[in-house]
Amino acid sequence: MKHLFLLLTIIPFFNNNIFSQKIERPKLVVGIVVDQMRFDYLCRFNPYFGKNGFIRLMNEGSNFTFAHYNYSPTNTAPGHASIYTGTTPYFHGVIANDWYDKVKNKMIYCVNDTTVKSVGSNDQEGEMSPKNLLATTITDQLKLSNNNASKVISISLKNRGAVLPGGHCANAAYWYDVKTGNVITSSYYMNALPKWVNEFNDQKLVLKYLSKGWQLSLPESDYLISSPDDSKYEKDVFKEGKTSFPHLFKHLNDNQKYDAFETTPYGNNIVEEFAKTALVNEKLGKGKETDFLAISFSSTDHVGHDYGTFSFELQDTYIKLDSLIADLLLTIDNHVGKGNYLLFLTADHAGLETPGILKERGLPTGELNNKKFLDSLKSFALRNYGDEKIIENHSNRQIYFNRTVIQKKNLNLHEVEQRFTDYMRDTFPAIASINNRDDLEKQIASRESSNPILNGFNPALSGDITYSLQPGYLPNFLDKGTTHSTAYSYDTHVPLLFYGWHIPKHTNNSSVFTIDIAPTIANLLKIQEPSASIGIPLIK
Repeated sequence: MKHLFLLLTIIPFFNNNIFSQKIERPKLVVGIVVDQMRFDYLCRFNPYFGKNGFIRLMNEGSNFTFAHYNYSPTNTAPGHASIYTGTTPYFHGVIANDWYDKVKNKMIYCVNDTTVKSVGSNDQEGEMSPKNLLATTITDQLKLSNNNASKVISISLKNRGAVLPGGHCANAAYWYDVKTGNVITSSYYMNALPKWVNEFNDQKLVLKYLSKGWQLSLPESDYLISSPDDSKYEKDVFKEGKTSFPHLFKHLNDNQKYDAFETTPYGNNIVEEFAKTALVNEKLGKGKETDFLAISFSSTDHVGHDYGTFSFELQDTYIKLDSLIADLLLTIDNHVGKGNYLLFLTADHAGLETPGILKERGLPTGELNNKKFLDSLKSFALRNYGDEKIIENHSNRQIYFNRTVIQKKNLNLHEVEQRFTDYMRDTFPAIASINNRDDLEKQIASRESSNPILNGFNPALSGDITYSLQPGYLPNFLDKGTTHSTAYSYDTHVPLLFYGWHIPKHTNNSSVFTIDIAPTIANLLKIQEPSASIGIPLIK
């Protein structure tokens, strides 16, 4: 009897203390994506940063200094999709910003959805949804883990930078309307903007920032690591007749201001101010379950495209962004408590050094010349098959063949692919590698980066021939600004910082990939990773 009494006493103890332990999780997860941020910017601009922004994350968190994308093309939409799904375009289906739809016989935009309506505007800028995303995201998995008790809010200047991180189940995704200067959304998420969003728009912050002009944050002598201020390799975005500071925006008419605003550092201010407002009004991190705030800073990409990687404008944009991140961290500290949130910061892709400057200094760069390339392929088709329409589309360094024409002419598709592959190899030295569908269909994507074209290829959506160019080469040469999309290190090497809840302080130079972010977050939260995830957890 005595032993029975002891057993009955012990069983409830085990039930309460072992089998029913509550799993600890942070109050909030914050994902930050900086559009077109190269890893080396953390080091190159480091002397000009304050102590509480990027440097705080680097010194107090986990800094993975050799993080790369493992696929091509490295563009905004595939980048955001890959970060949040933990996989590559092979599985998640976002193969570019825009791609050719073989069924509809037209180009489609990654998040466009005409079945939904704009909310917050009377134009088409809000006709967006995640319908083309074929895998779940870490934000979806968080919602699935607790029957939608978590709240997910996603914010960006770009619609694709908001829609894709938010996943299929987000409470809201918000982005900037270039026609009105307001923050808007889609009927996919809601039928009307919340009161706090309307109040935010009523402040007309875009016009207030434009009225201030763009001045350098530091003395001009601190920008000597960049090219001369008034450079011939920069675009005159603001129609000033020059590209040097200050930029006062006086020559832009009302229709141009909202669009040009994206190419100022103040586009990031709008995103940060809106994120802080959402944090408070949506009470993120205040509920019983973990919430998620996804933020994408896009002005860095616009400035990089128009001014290049060596410009005063780009350096100043990052100096100003550093201050915004410091302010954002302080706001989150005060809202949910330091140590109560988990944060990561990365980029959706990096970018090539300004091609005009590379050429001037005798460094490897050049072009394919898309028009001459396509004209040559059509001539080859006409000579050998009697019909140039055998080529249905050429986009994103992919060639789509017209199967109807091939069948009518009783041709063998596989032989056509190989003959075009051989012709391209023999004729265009600017082309580095060529993969046709026969090659790629026999393989499957993996976490490794041994075949980035395969990882970026989607069997159902991609073309019949995919090719890459030599390092530094472009489809068409750019004299001003820069671009991205390749599998070379200048486009793939990005920052990767984890900070906050259960994150150790250390620097790691092991080879890791951006697709490892989602499974890392899932592992820390002890939830299921996204449906097509092929990454691995990085925090032990």
